[in-house]
Amino acid sequence: MIKNLVFKPRLVECLKGYSKESFMKDLMAGIIVGIVALPLAIAFGIASGVSPEKGIITAIVAGFIISLLGGTKVQIGGPTGAFIVIIYGIVNNPAYGIQGLIVATILAGVMLVALGLFKMGTVIKFIPYPIIIGFTAGIALTIFTTQMGDVFGLTEQTTSATGELITTPLKTPGDFIGKWICYFQHMDTFNLWNCIMAVASVIIIALSPKVFSKVPVLNKIPGSLYAILIITGAVLLVKANFPEVRIDTIGDRFHIQSQLPDMVVPTITWDMIRNLAPIAFTIAILGAIESLLSAAVADGVISDRHDSNTELIAQGVANIVTPLFGGIPATGAIARTMTNINNGGRTPIAGLIHAVVLLLILLVLMPYAEYIPMACLAGVLVVVSYNMSGWRTFKGLLKNPKSDVTVLLVTFFLTVIFDLTIAIEAGLIIACALFIKRVMETTSISVIEKEIDPDQEADMHVTDEHLIIPDGCAVYEINGPYFFGIANKFDELQSSIGHKKPRVRIIRMRRVPFIDSTGIHNLQNLIEMNHADGTHIILSGVNDKVHAQLEKSGFYNIMDSNHICPHIDVALERAREFLSK
Repeated sequence: MIKNLVFKPRLVECLKGYSKESFMKDLMAGIIVGIVALPLAIAFGIASGVSPEKGIITAIVAGFIISLLGGTKVQIGGPTGAFIVIIYGIVNNPAYGIQGLIVATILAGVMLVALGLFKMGTVIKFIPYPIIIGFTAGIALTIFTTQMGDVFGLTEQTTSATGELITTPLKTPGDFIGKWICYFQHMDTFNLWNCIMAVASVIIIALSPKVFSKVPVLNKIPGSLYAILIITGAVLLVKANFPEVRIDTIGDRFHIQSQLPDMVVPTITWDMIRNLAPIAFTIAILGAIESLLSAAVADGVISDRHDSNTELIAQGVANIVTPLFGGIPATGAIARTMTNINNGGRTPIAGLIHAVVLLLILLVLMPYAEYIPMACLAGVLVVVSYNMSGWRTFKGLLKNPKSDVTVLLVTFFLTVIFDLTIAIEAGLIIACALFIKRVMETTSISVIEKEIDPDQEADMHVTDEHLIIPDGCAVYEINGPYFFGIANKFDELQSSIGHKKPRVRIIRMRRVPFIDSTGIHNLQNLIEMNHADGTHIILSGVNDKVHAQLEKSGFYNIMDSNHICPHIDVALERAREFLSK
């Protein structure tokens, strides 16, 4: 399988015939996407429980690698909201911490590379849609919840030995319910100024596209950047005139380093791999789903076709390299990818430029980021969670069949109340079980005791004299796949009819597209039980694929191949011969 792999980054293809005109379009798109990515990278880093520069480092390193090696022309990679819940849980777990996050991200990268090498890119696309919507909506609600402390400006207040009141940032539990309990317990520390800044940020992000829609240059700047610039300026003005006002900023909690850190290779032990493998698997699956969904959306806009396996390999390499520089998990970002497309980006060069722009910002402008209010970033993430929730799609899926609704709600509530790893695993198990149930329901067995209607036959040559079913014979028609749970339907059907058991049973399998090993085993048991009761079995209309499976399994050891007939008239003739004896 690996021998047939052809790893072809789209950058190589796009460089052929690359023109100055194309470069100018990619340059403009890359600069704009870099500006768009800045506030999101900072916000995602802080919300994940790490320092803000780690979010930017992720956007730089992972964004560069994904564009360099990826299987799409316009994909923009970096940190996304989908990973916030997972990263926060690892970082705040005393057993893991930052070291555990690095190892889990590297393991996830290895898994993504393996998925690409073994050409599993297309398989990822078959994950049921309700699962994707369920955990995406669950993540959105969780992100929204994590920001409420900064939106309300809540703090922890303790009294020192000297009687001095000490105020520290609020530390909340990792679980959803625990967070809200903690918020209500500390609501007496509510800060009106923080709440005003957060609400103002949301309003600015919502209104800026409409306000600047007709201004050619200003309409390219994202609302989140407008919010950060305006709110930061307002906070500086307020603090200058009212020093007693408390408004938390990034600088109050973090010291930002304006440089790329040195590469550090972590020490990885077998115990760490064993403990972190389930979390790494969740990161890998989530990254694969989000990146391939983003690539599929981009394909529809630019009329292109991405290489899923190459994209997974690029995502894997990015997640192996990025944590070595202190970064967090990364994947393809739909919003930034669409921004790239809408601003003229058509090759991976735009993604490379976006990473370079962020690097320059990190080296030159990051000291000024310490003045950004935490409430403003909370407002940015509130908008991100709203856009991510897909509540209209969620509401629409509630009108679907009960099985889809069950998968949707179970995945959603498990994501919110427990964690994403459990939600994905449980969602997949339930989806598989319901799928099997649906397939079983599509397989039906009917009994014919007197005659066969020639108007309903299309698989044989029938004459009127062969249509009459002789006494002592019953014809059973199987319509659908033959697998576990089907063989016992024969006895159930016979019991419901209430007649004595026939001497010959003809099992028509012309509409059986496949049979699995469990189905073959059940069919063997059915034949053996009927033979023990003195009932003869004849198979009719077995297609070539099913016939080959029966032969390969040694089925003919218990049944003569002459009793496997090509169509019903031959089967009825065999039945008459047996009954005449």
